[in-house]
Amino acid sequence: MEKSVDAFRTISEAAEELDVPQHVLRFWETRFSQIRPMKRGGGRRYYRPEDMDLLRTIRSLLYGEGYTIRGVQRMLKERGVRAVMAMPRGGAAPAGESPAPISAHSEEAAHEAADLFADMSGALRTALAEIEEAQRILRAAHAH
Repeated sequence: MEKSVDAFRTISEAAEELDVPQHVLRFWETRFSQIRPMKRGGGRRYYRPEDMDLLRTIRSLLYGEGYTIRGVQRMLKERGVRAVMAMPRGGAAPAGESPAPISAHSEEAAHEAADLFADMSGALRTALAEIEEAQRILRAAHAH
């Protein structure tokens, strides 16, 4: 039996309806402050019909229209949720936007890579500081 259009959806139902993995919906919540599902005991999410409409719009812009997350964030901020949701679909992404849809998998991989890069950058800065200190000590020893 299918749920009514007005029924709340769990994250698994929302993910299935939108054809995206659950982790993508959780990720979108971190990137789009406008997505605010109700949370009940144990942090269980319930998406209202208006949440589902917004998620459909975001999915369409990202996967169908080829916008980047930053582009959709900017659009929601500048135009507002209602205006963005009312926009006709099917146009090309604007200049400066990614023309190709980004898969949820590549999006997640990009964030993992960014985290790894940040960790490696810190480690490399530490190593460089240690090398510079060793060079300073060697120069001082060589001068005597």
